[in-house]
This record gives sequence, structure tokens and C-alpha cells, in this order.
Amino acid sequence: MRLILNTCLYYQKAFYRIRSRQINDTVTKLLNSKKEQSTNHQLIQRKENITNNDKILKIPRGTRDYHPNQMKIREEVFQTIINCFKQHGANTIDTPVIELTTLLKEKYGEDSKLIYELKDQDDDEETLALRYDLTVPFARYLSQNKISTMKRYHIGKVYRLDNPKMTRGRYREFYQCDFDIAGNYDPMIPEAECIKIIVEILDKLALGQYKIYINHRKLLDAIFTVCGVPDKLFRSLSSTIDKLDKNSWDVVRNEMINEKGLSSEVVDKISRYVHMHGNVNLIEQLRNDPELSSEKLSIEALNDLELLFRYLTLFNVMDKVIFDLKLARGLDYYTGVIFEAVLIQYQYNPQLDDDQIAVGSVAAGGRYDELVGKIDPKQRCVPCIGVSIGVERIFTIKEYQLTQSKIQSKTIETEVYVASAEKNFLEERMKLCTYLWKNGFKTEMAYKCNPKLLDQLQYCEKNQIELCVIIGSSELETDTIKIRDVITRNEFLIPREQLIDEIRIHLNKVRQRLVENKQQ
Repeated sequence: MRLILNTCLYYQKAFYRIRSRQINDTVTKLLNSKKEQSTNHQLIQRKENITNNDKILKIPRGTRDYHPNQMKIREEVFQTIINCFKQHGANTIDTPVIELTTLLKEKYGEDSKLIYELKDQDDDEETLALRYDLTVPFARYLSQNKISTMKRYHIGKVYRLDNPKMTRGRYREFYQCDFDIAGNYDPMIPEAECIKIIVEILDKLALGQYKIYINHRKLLDAIFTVCGVPDKLFRSLSSTIDKLDKNSWDVVRNEMINEKGLSSEVVDKISRYVHMHGNVNLIEQLRNDPELSSEKLSIEALNDLELLFRYLTLFNVMDKVIFDLKLARGLDYYTGVIFEAVLIQYQYNPQLDDDQIAVGSVAAGGRYDELVGKIDPKQRCVPCIGVSIGVERIFTIKEYQLTQSKIQSKTIETEVYVASAEKNFLEERMKLCTYLWKNGFKTEMAYKCNPKLLDQLQYCEKNQIELCVIIGSSELETDTIKIRDVITRNEFLIPREQLIDEIRIHLNKVRQRLVENKQQ
């Protein structure tokens, strides 16, 4: 009996030990599972946060936001350019930022691969792409509207699937400012005016010393011919030579031999020509070249350039011009004179790192007589010449100059700030603002019922507002207004009925003082 009882007690204890171990194991598994779920949830949450942060905080490569001080620079640059275009009698137009892909393809040579094509479109829909420049859309506009003569300017965004380098003014989304003359006119007169416009704009923008390089596509074609280049390689070879402003001759030479399939003898012969540059005297030197002198395209090009240089001398811009045979302009649609403006101080130096402020050309253009005919269904020909101002690169330089000068730019145009020194004067400030707005003054006031006077005055100084008009109970009783010169902090009382005249007088004094300070 005792044996049976002992056996029962043994199995009972064993059962509870096993059961306890099973419970502990189950609890441990549940805790580990819960911990794992918590960890996974945290990882998922972190990924979602990263994704959300990307959506909120990141902009696409090659694009940028403009802050108020940068927008101020941009507006001033745009206004300078637009004023110059208008001074030369141009109308303005706008075209869609999207165009048919078939319109844009095969217009830009090797750069066609940089066109932004829009994907995921239905088969029955038109295939679309973002415009690469403003020139091809302008040619389409002329053809579609059957226009044969026009002088127009156009400012708008264009898009290129390029490798962006922000410090060099190279973006994927950027503005172009184009001026074009369409129509059949006497030789070189429109070309001379386009180059004159470049000079006027760059002088007014005060970007530093610059040079305008000029060449002629017909002259390049003649050079290729006498050097033994096959006709089918003319355009692609122009794109290769156009890389000489960024690459050494050895790099370009290797591309000509290894990618274009030219012999070293042909390439070395090309080198002799493309390294030539000078002024009017180079025309005579090329005319005496035994091989070029027999080429019809060469004769036509040199006659054009001689006439162009004569006109540029009359326009007083010849001192800015260099006749440079390596200037090629990579775009396929150019047919005649081509030109490019480069800032001397900000040319790219391959020996420095990529953070250098180097922007390459800031304006470029040329003649494209055949582009409209290639687009027009009836092949109607409209000769054109145009120039494009590289405003994004100009913005880069202007921002750098502003940073170096350490001058704080005024980003708002407020002239007068209406302030109160006491409580319960909101309605009086509103009445005064209404009166000043009605008389054409750019006016602000605080968006508080009872703002502190010190806060109001500090706002004026921070935002470089010229005058502060202060009203209080004593001014109401005496029918006067207190005017404060924000810069000098001088204050004076004037009769209320003389407020408009006095503000104009003191604004003129403040602005005259600012002009004098800048000149010192």
C-alpha cells in the first residue's frame, strides 16, 4: 500500500514539473513572439517614416527650391532680360511644356537621349515628352500658325534628363530666355542684333568679363570635307568637337578615332583647324588656305563672317568677339552662324574639384534656317536666328556674388509700415493702411490687435522698410502723424493732411542716400 502511495506521489510531482516547464516554455515563446512583432512593427514604422520623409523633404535631383532672397535675384535678372528684349521690339508668346515626342525626336542629335519622355500612356494616346528647349516649339508654332515673319521672346521652363551639377548651373528643370527673329532678311543683320543683345544683357547684369565666341556651321562642314570626313558624320562630329570646352584634345581625339571611326591622319588634320582662333584677320588667313579656298561652303561662310564683323564693329561690340573654329554647338538644327558667350572668371577648370563655381556658357545661339521646313507638312521654309540666355547659370553667379559681398538683400517691396505705440489702435492702423494703399504706397501693418512698438520697429529694420508711420492718442488729438526714418531712426511730426506729400519726399531722400552709399 505504501509502495502504491509513494508511486502516486512521484508521478504527481513529475507531472507538475513537466507541466510547469511547458507553461514556462509557452510563456517564453509568447514573449519572444511579442518582442519580434514589436521589432518588426518598429522596422515597418521606420521604413514608412523614411518613405514619408522622402516624399515630404526631398526634391528630385537636378531641381531646386528658390528662397525669397534667391527669388529677388531671379526677378531682377528676368526684368533686365525682358527689358532688353522689349527694347529690340520683340513680342512674347507661350507654348505648352509638353509636346509630341515625334516633334522633339531627331532634332537634337546625340542630345536626343536627354529628352524626358512621359511613360505609362495608353496605346491610343499621343506619346508625349517634356520640351527640351524653346526653339523646336517655336518652329512648331510658326508652322502650325502659318507665320513667316516674327520677332519674339519666350521665357519658360525646359527639361533635360542630364547628369545635374548644381554648382555649374546644370539642372534637369531650368528656365530658358529666348529671343528669335523669324523671316527672310538681308544677310547678317539679324545675327548682329542677336549678338548685340547678348552684350547689352551681360553688361547690365555685371557678371564680370566675358567673351563671345563665333563660328559658322558651313565653315565647319567645309573643314570636315577637306579633312576627309564622311558626310554622314558631320553632325555627330560637331557634337564631339563641342566637348572641347570641357575636355582635353586627347579625350576628344580618342572619341573621334575609337567611336567615330576616323583615322588618326584625318583627326590630326581636323586638329590643325579647330585650334585656330582670332579676329577678322583669321578670315583672310582661311581664304588663303589652299584647300578651303576651293570649297563653296567655306567661301560663303567667310563672306558671311566678314559682313557680320563689320556690323558688330558698327554696334561697338567687336572687342568682345573671338572667331573660334572649335565652337561647334552640338544641336543638329544649326545651319549658319553660331555663337556662345562665356564668363572668363567662371570658366571650368578640370584641375579643380566639382564644387568650383564654373558655369560654362551663359548665352548661346545661331541660325537655323531648315528647322521649320522639317516640321511643316508642306515643307514651307522660314529662316530663323535666335539667342538663348542661360538664366540658371546667371542665377548661380549672382547668388555667389551676393554671398561674397555679404550684403543682405531686401526681399519685400514694402515702403511704409503703419505702427501704433498704444493699445486699441487696430482700426486706426487699418484706416491709415487703406489711405496709403489708395495712394499707391506699398504698405504693411502688424497682424495683431495690440502689437508691441519694439516688435514693429524691429520688423521694419529686419526687412529694410524705408519709413515707419506711427500713430497714437496724441497724434489723433493734434491731427498729426509721426514719421520714422528706419535707417537713421530719426522721427518727426507732420500735419496729417500733408502725409502723402511728406512720405514721397522722405522716400526720395532715403533712396538717394542708398544710391550714394552704393557708389562709395
